[in-house]
Parts: sequence; structure tokens; C-alpha cells
Amino acid sequence: MSNRNAFSRRSLLRTAAASAGALAFPAIVPASALGREEKAAPSDRIVVGTIGTGGRGRSLNRMFMDQPDVQLVAVCDVDAGHREQGKREVDERAGNSDCASYHDFRELLARDDIEAVIVATPDHWHALAAIAAAEAGKDIYCEKPLTNTVAEGRALVDAVERCGRILQVGSHERSGANARYACELVRNGRIGRIQTVRINLPDNDSHHEEAKAHAGPLASEPVPEGFDYDFWLGHTPRVPYLEDRCHFWWRFQLTFGGGEMTDRGAHVIDIAQLGLGADHTTPVHFEARGRRGEGLYDAFWDYEFTNTYADGVTLVGSTQGPRGLKFEGEDGWIFIEIHGGRLEASSPSLLEEVIGPDEIHLGRSPGHQRNFLDCVRSRSQPFAPAEAGHRTATICHLNNIAMLVGKPLAWDPETEQVTNCEEANRLLSPTMRKPWSI
Repeated sequence: MSNRNAFSRRSLLRTAAASAGALAFPAIVPASALGREEKAAPSDRIVVGTIGTGGRGRSLNRMFMDQPDVQLVAVCDVDAGHREQGKREVDERAGNSDCASYHDFRELLARDDIEAVIVATPDHWHALAAIAAAEAGKDIYCEKPLTNTVAEGRALVDAVERCGRILQVGSHERSGANARYACELVRNGRIGRIQTVRINLPDNDSHHEEAKAHAGPLASEPVPEGFDYDFWLGHTPRVPYLEDRCHFWWRFQLTFGGGEMTDRGAHVIDIAQLGLGADHTTPVHFEARGRRGEGLYDAFWDYEFTNTYADGVTLVGSTQGPRGLKFEGEDGWIFIEIHGGRLEASSPSLLEEVIGPDEIHLGRSPGHQRNFLDCVRSRSQPFAPAEAGHRTATICHLNNIAMLVGKPLAWDPETEQVTNCEEANRLLSPTMRKPWSI
């Protein structure tokens, strides 16, 4: 990537295995189990390129190449090592050396043969890359959280709509059959009127503990050969290069990510939104507190938050408990494990309920990437469309902002403005370093 201005171009399969109120089974069915082992004819394949070939980008490449109707033809990264590894893995999988590699994502987007792109950059690059992709006429699979600020999210949603593109946010828990079934139970009133959704976002994984203990170095280090650090920084302020600043560890710096609040919050809170049928709105009141990291990793730890919707339903979150969420209604509760799909309920019989033909059905797909590809063909909305991803990310961002300003926030989901704190409003749209803009 270089820092020239962005261009604009043309546009439940369910197993009854309940035990002691728990249910678990795989959320994704292998392509081979569905008889899709054979590759589609070249003329029937969706041509894909990938922007960002770090660990997550390469993992997504493998998932997409597992699909019979995908031809992955190009990769892009500002780190030559990542770029070369991404190309090598695609070529090895394809059995040729045809995968092109690019330093600047706009060169990849200029290719007329590419129909869809995977955006797997650090969070601070999601909006610029995805907006440019939409304006170049590409459909987009964008990693979660959708964007790194509220203003970026609205700009991306508007671009996707304006350009008539399909965008799937990479919040893959939405494609889990158990999660979708549980949300159907909630939305069809099986546990009565919802009062509270408890959000568990533990921050005690090994990489969390490593980040918490980080004490330096903070002195500038030489930029490695082959790494375009200025392009990696993009629209963010120019700061000295540190190995510990980049790649995986960017997520614990509020300039580039949002800590665990956005990293896994974009999964857990997203399912709360789905279960509440709130994909086009957010809570209206935000209270949050936590301990901000010192030094390089300045994201929040040990946080607690309470977010209240206009109808009185509350999201109550903390770093305690197993990663997941618990819908609490007047007549019972359902817990959904995130990154596992296990369900628990107040009564084992609840998880044996059948959703009737005239009730709300959320649909099923054999996988999140498959759902995106099917929607590229049908032009129907995917399971995790841009607006839904934006609203989920907004909740995460506002919790971080409430902790930054140290006061409760009153939020208008229609105007997307804080109505009681101008300092918080300024944090919705941080200044971008020129020449980048949205």
C-alpha cells in the first residue's frame, strides 16, 4: 500500500442430543460432506483477491479455497514476508504459480477479473480498503469488527449501499447453527420477554496476559526490510516503528484496534443483536468502566458495562465467565458459548423445541464463507450484512469511548451522535492523516 488517494471505479439442521440442558454439534459442515469436493468449471467460479495476508488472511484464503467455486488469483500486503507467504500458499494449493501479489491494494482492485475481495487487514484499514473495493465494483468479505470507528462504519455502509455491493462481515458465529437456533427460540418468545443479555468477554487468554505484562521497549527500532511501515500506519498518526506495535499486537492499541472489547466483542455482542432483532439499531445509554493499559498496549482490561436499549432491555457485560452470552427472559434463559457453539438452557426441554412454520426462521448455511459466496450469486443479503456489523461495532466502540471519557453516554441511534458529551462525539471520527480520508 502507498498513501495515494483511493480511486473510484465502476461500480437448522439440528441434532437432538440434549443432555442436562446442553446441546452441541458442529456449526460448519465440510464441503465434502455436501458432495462439493469437485471444483466448478472455471467459467462458474467466483474470482477472489485478498487484501491482508497475515495469519487471519491466510486462514481465510484456505477457507475460501475449500469452496469448489472459488478461484483465488491475487494477494496483497504491505509486508513482503506476508505477501510472499500468502502467494506461496495459494500457489501450492492451486498447483501452479499463477497467484499475483501486490504491495498496493488499489492495484489489486483495478483488475476487472476480480469479483470479490477478502479484507483481512488490521482494523484501522478495514474501512478504507472496503470502501475502495465497493467503489471498484467488488463484493466484500470484511473481517470483524467492521471498522475501527463509528464514522468509518457509517461511511462503509453507505458505500456498500450506494455501489450495490454485497458485504459479509467476518463475524462467523452468526453462521453457527446452534447460535441461530437459540436466537430463533429467543425471538419466538420461548423464554418470554427478554430483560437482560449477559455478555461474557474474558480477557485472561495467554495473549491477553502477555499484553497486560508488556513493559516495552518503547524506543524506536529499525523498520524491517520489505515492510512499508508508513503505508501500514495509513491514516493514523506517524509514530516510531516498534516490532511489538505491529501485526498481531496492534489489536491492543486503541489507535489500531479496540482491545478485547472489539476483538471478541464483535462476536459475542453480535449474537446478542441477532437474538434481539436489533440489527438496525443499538442501545441508547452506555455505562462502562475498566482499567486502561499503560504504555504501548493502552486498551481496556477488567471492564464492566451496562448498555440499555430504548425498550429497557439491558446488555450487562464483564470479563468474567466463559466466553459467550446469556439471554434472560421472564420465563427462562439460554446460554450460547462463543467459539464452540454449546447451548445451555434453564430447562433441557427448551432445546428440543421445534420452530413452527409460521414463526421467525433465521435460515441456515453450511458455513460463513459459503453464505457469502451464495449471496454474491443471488444478490440477497448475507447473514452478517454491513449495517448489522456496523451496529455491533458501534456498541463496542461506544463502550470504549465511555471508558475513555469516564462518564455515561446518551446515544441517538438515528443520528449516530452522543447527545450529552462533545468530547465523546469527537472520538467517533478521529482525524485522519493526509492524504487519506473517507
